[in-house]
Amino acid sequence: MIRVAVVLSLILTLAACETTKGLGRDVQNAGEALDEAI
Repeated sequence: MIRVAVVLSLILTLAACETTKGLGRDVQNAGEALDEAI
């Protein structure tokens, strides 16, 4: 049971990291779009 909890927490951590990277890319792209528009 503990092993299952550890595996699930690792999967969630990795998913959160990927989500954060994606958010960072979205913010960067939005900033670049604003720079080009100005």
